[in-house]
Amino acid sequence: MSRARLRFPAWTASLTWKALAFLTVMCCLLAAFLGALVHVSVTHQTVEQAREKALDRLDRAAEAYEAGEPLPPGAGVDLPGLPDSLRRLNRKGEQGTVVSNDLAGRPRMWAARAADRRSLAVALDYQSGVDTITGLDRAIVGSSGLAIGATLLVGAFAVTRVTRRLHQTARVARRIGAGDLDARVHDPRNQDPDRHKDEVAIVSGALDTMAGTLQGKLLSEQRFTADVAHELRTPLTGLTAAAGLLPPGRPSEMVQERVDAMRRLTEDLLEISRLDSGSEQVELDLHRLGPLAERAVRAIPAPTEVRVVRDVGVETDRRRLERVLGNLVANAHKHGRAPVELTVDGRVITVRDHGDGYPAYLVEHGPQRFRTEAGGAKGGHGLGLTIAAGQAEVIGARLTFTNTPDGGAVARLVLPRCEEIPKTPHDNTK
Repeated sequence: MSRARLRFPAWTASLTWKALAFLTVMCCLLAAFLGALVHVSVTHQTVEQAREKALDRLDRAAEAYEAGEPLPPGAGVDLPGLPDSLRRLNRKGEQGTVVSNDLAGRPRMWAARAADRRSLAVALDYQSGVDTITGLDRAIVGSSGLAIGATLLVGAFAVTRVTRRLHQTARVARRIGAGDLDARVHDPRNQDPDRHKDEVAIVSGALDTMAGTLQGKLLSEQRFTADVAHELRTPLTGLTAAAGLLPPGRPSEMVQERVDAMRRLTEDLLEISRLDSGSEQVELDLHRLGPLAERAVRAIPAPTEVRVVRDVGVETDRRRLERVLGNLVANAHKHGRAPVELTVDGRVITVRDHGDGYPAYLVEHGPQRFRTEAGGAKGGHGLGLTIAAGQAEVIGARLTFTNTPDGGAVARLVLPRCEEIPKTPHDNTK
């Protein structure tokens, strides 16, 4: 049987809480240790002073007792309330002292010695000593509390400054992970070369350097893609014209097919380059989603079943949304198996085929351009789904890829805004 694990609240995982808890524990231990030392030292000094005074008075009382003179005040033989420990000690012929209360409950310093098989004792008022020790203990507790509070305030201020800088670094790292490569920490300690850097400044500086390097490489990659696509357009135009001059026949058709494939690839590269640069402008308007989905499917020659469960009006860029749906349906026909189904349910659109499903890397990490499948087969999931994901991000939609347990790939597109349209659900097959 597994044992239940103790779970602490989420806020206890923060560095601030841990640092303050450590400071509190250490301050309490230090205050207790120093307080105990002071208490023991002062108590020992107070008791010793009272003991010396009691023994001095006991000596004078013994001299008076032996001379037959009256005993001084506070001295007597077998005084009432004399502690039994001193009586037993006197029976052995020894003298001693002890702090104990008298019969009235007042604290006394007792000193006694044997006198004719009896106890000659002296009782001194010890209330001032008790008050001194009690006042000292209160002062120790109060000063320790103030010291702990002041230490926690200073510690909280210092730790909060560090954690605030760490949170800022984490926020910038998340922005970079989300695609904002212009985000930087800009820690002031890294701006001044004469200023000493702590660990947080070193981490933030490394993050800024990494972001700058990554941004430079991505921009270089984007420029290369755009330049290649632009340079290919000119020879492709010539190839297209030359292919049209070839005599009819199968060789001419094959050349034309290859030229068309290269032209589509070039256009896809240009579109990806524009998406990567973030220069796309969205033209929003209100459209009914059912007819828009049907129009996008009509551009695909293969038969696709369109089901409109619940039609809505969406504020979106029609051209970009049709591009996303067209790429998803085309990919389903190319890499999946029939039947291919497109379902509109409110602002959620799903495209499903009945093939072998998406590769594991695509489900986990999303589409990757020019990704090669295991075994060396060329991966055609790359550009089409990459463009679909990029255009979905531009219009503010969320596109996810999953596989069904009974076989088949499912692409799920969730649009950001919608308005309900009163219409009876219908099914269309295209």
